Amino acid sequence: MAVATKKVRAEQTPGDDRSGLFDDQFLKKLEYLHVVSRKIFTGNLRAERRTRKVGSGIEFADHRRYSWGDDFRYIDWNVYGRIDKLLLRLFEEEEDLHIYILLDCSRSMLIGNPLKLHYAMQIGAALGYVGLANLDRVALVPFSDRLRGRLPPARGKNRIFKVFEFLRNVEAGGQTDLAACIRKFVHENKRRGLAVLISDFYDPRGFEEGINSLRYNKFEPFVLQIYDQREVDPHLHGDLTLVDCETGEAKEVTVSKSLLDAYKREHEKYCSELSEFCTARALAYFRTHTQLPFDELVLKIFRAGGFLR
Repeated sequence: MAVATKKVRAEQTPGDDRSGLFDDQFLKKLEYLHVVSRKIFTGNLRAERRTRKVGSGIEFADHRRYSWGDDFRYIDWNVYGRIDKLLLRLFEEEEDLHIYILLDCSRSMLIGNPLKLHYAMQIGAALGYVGLANLDRVALVPFSDRLRGRLPPARGKNRIFKVFEFLRNVEAGGQTDLAACIRKFVHENKRRGLAVLISDFYDPRGFEEGINSLRYNKFEPFVLQIYDQREVDPHLHGDLTLVDCETGEAKEVTVSKSLLDAYKREHEKYCSELSEFCTARALAYFRTHTQLPFDELVLKIFRAGGFLR
């Protein structure tokens, strides 16, 4: 899917300068997004963003039979008076929500203006900041043909500076192998949570196995597909050497209008398949080009629901 018109390896892209990605203006936008998120979901943030388990909380969950050694303070005497049975009251206990930002940093993400990788990093940082500010535990996991490091889960707004530092130093490159990376991710992370998958999804093996691995292992996939406008509508003509930016494979091609039209149809078909796959499984899915300001996309995500509940 991902092609370049120059014989240059993506990791050599001179435009991969991340020094200005997270400046003061970016920080101001993050704080604005946090304020807006609280306004949109007033009254629901703390109550609904916690995952639940049976424990020693304050919200009633269920009964079970009293057993020798149980704390008699939790016996439901009202039930005993009605049916003459000793039943214990069980309660729901709040548990931190874990948010994993899975960031594609393969060679195909080093294309575009701005680079898809830079755009993805800003989206990941913005969503991560809102999670940190809401006291969720946020982790970052970059990947391509393998997992490329990990920023462990943490919470609190001040943690965002560690996020910036980590993203500035992420190693980019390699081919996309979504399925293998997700298998390793679920093996290494036993605490389930929201898995925000940010990628162009240009994997010749497809996207189904990777996303299904998250689902089958009790993670909640949240899918963000990023593309550059020139990938949708390339302005090419004549005899060219096209080089796959991930594999380095080169092909001599005569680009005609009919070939471009066929390419556009196939590209749209692939993106539609991803969208329909997510919709059929009730998974959050957003598709965006890099010309849309990142904060507008984040606001769109908030208003659509799925990230903040």
